[in-house]
Amino acid sequence: MADPERGNQTSIMGFILLGFGNFHELQILLFLLFLVIYVVTMAGNTAIVVLVVADQHLHTPMYFFLGNLSCLEACYTSAILPQMLASLLSGDKSISFAGCLIQYDIFASLLSTECCLLSVMSYDRYLAICKPLHYAAHMNSGFSLQLAIGSWLSGFAAGNIAACWVSQQIYCGPNEIDHFFCDYTPLIKLSCSDTSQMVLVVFLLSCIFIPLPFLLTLTSYMYIICTILRIPSSTGRRKAFSTCSSHLIVVTVFQRTLIIVYVLQDTAALHDLNKVFSIFYTVLTPMANPLIYSLRNKEVKEALRKSLSKTLTSMSICK
Repeated sequence: MADPERGNQTSIMGFILLGFGNFHELQILLFLLFLVIYVVTMAGNTAIVVLVVADQHLHTPMYFFLGNLSCLEACYTSAILPQMLASLLSGDKSISFAGCLIQYDIFASLLSTECCLLSVMSYDRYLAICKPLHYAAHMNSGFSLQLAIGSWLSGFAAGNIAACWVSQQIYCGPNEIDHFFCDYTPLIKLSCSDTSQMVLVVFLLSCIFIPLPFLLTLTSYMYIICTILRIPSSTGRRKAFSTCSSHLIVVTVFQRTLIIVYVLQDTAALHDLNKVFSIFYTVLTPMANPLIYSLRNKEVKEALRKSLSKTLTSMSICK
C-alpha cells in the first residue's frame, strides 16, 4: 500500500484496535448495548428507505433526501459496528492492514457525504418554509437529484483522497490503534514517514466538508426561524419550532463533535474525549436520525401504518 521503493519498510501486516480498553467485565454489556443500537439503527433506516421507495405520497424532494440519508447511515453504521461487535464478542481486536484502510475509506467517504447531504436538506427546508411559492419551481425532481448525486460524488471524492494519502504512509510499528475503528488521527500517529503534507491536505478537506456545510445549515435555519416567528398561529409556530429545533439539535451535535475531533488541534486534553465524541457521530446520530427526521413526521407515520396494515392483511389471507 506504500510507495514501492519504500514498501520494505512497512513491516506490520495489520493493526490492533484497542477499543474501549481492557475492561473485560464490561465486554458483554457493551456488546449487548451496541447490538441493540445496531439493530434499531438498521431497522429504522431500512424502514425509511422502503417507505420512501414504496409510497407514492413520499415521492417528494424532502423525502427523497431523507431516503438518501437513511441509506447512507445504514451503510455508515455497517462499516463500523459489525467489526466492533465481533471484537467485543470474541476478544479478537486485530484487523488487517487492507481491512483497516477499506474501513477508513468507507467511513471518510460516507461522513463527508452526510455533511453535504445535511446541508442540502436544510436548504430544501429553507425553500419550503421561506419561499413556498417558488419551492416547486426551484426544488424540482431534476434539481434534487443533482443535489443528491453531487453530495455523494463530492463526499466519496474527499474520502478517497484522504484514504489514498493514508495508504501511502509507511507503518513500521507499533501497530496499536487507540480507537474502536480505523480513524485518521490515531492512524497517522503510527506512521513512520513525514505526514506534514497529508495533515495539511486532510485538514483542508475537513474544513471544506465540516464547518462550511455546518455554517450553511445554520444560515438556512436562521432564515427559517425568522420566517416561523412571523406565523400568526401560535399552534403553527410551536409545531414548526418543534420540528426545526429537533433537526437543528441533531445537526449541531453531529457537526460540532466532528469539528472538535477533526478540525481542532489534537491535544492531550481532547485525546481521551475524542473517542467519546466519536460515539456521537458514528453510533448515536445514525440511530436518532430516523426518529428525529422521519418517524415523527405525520406523512411517514401514515405511510408506515398503511404498510403495516397491508402486511397484516396479507398474512391473515395467507393463513
